[in-house]
Amino acid sequence: MRILIVEDDDRVGSALEAFLARSGYATVRAADGASAMALLGADTEVVLLDLGLPDVDGIDLCRRIRSRSEVPIVVVTARSQVTERIKGLRAGADDFVVKPYDVHELLARIEAVTRRSRPMRPETDGLVTIHGGEVEIDLVARQVRVDQHPIDLTPKEFDIIAVLARYPGVAVPKDRLIREVWNTDWRGFSHSLEVHIGAIRKKTGAHRIIDTVRGVGYRLVGS
Repeated sequence: MRILIVEDDDRVGSALEAFLARSGYATVRAADGASAMALLGADTEVVLLDLGLPDVDGIDLCRRIRSRSEVPIVVVTARSQVTERIKGLRAGADDFVVKPYDVHELLARIEAVTRRSRPMRPETDGLVTIHGGEVEIDLVARQVRVDQHPIDLTPKEFDIIAVLARYPGVAVPKDRLIREVWNTDWRGFSHSLEVHIGAIRKKTGAHRIIDTVRGVGYRLVGS
């Protein structure tokens, strides 16, 4: 996931970039509105937008971004007045976070807006296939089939596969898997994640569906 951070305070921006990088996100930062519009691209999946910018008011920039893209926008600002929140939301923002904020809450909000904005794959109607169609992952029925035979997975095992399937071709960090499957940032679940991954591999046998990406996390095979 690529996050565009629009923040003119170097200290705040650098700290936020470092935190998001540790959480498994790629970031790019703009210090003003002109740079933000230049960096906004088709691969931008979230915009974190400060309102106090040197060349343009953040509300106006929010409108410009929304006129060009449906990317989720989270306003991150020191402006705490209700009127400012209303302006931001009416300008096209999806969420509004007031400084100072807890970085973990901000991360949860990023994940929430991306979940809401991520469309179901229309060409598959929720069906993801790998290994040349021999393995089917039905995100709607919550079922994995190998050679047309259903695999008996626990709810948590399927949740892990579903998260990987939502990020095709991406190595999903362990921390993000733990957050999305167990709804916690506690790294004590790392061993439990490894156990579940091992169980999935055992149940799918020769049809290995999860790759380990050393130093990062896991990726759906062939996605």
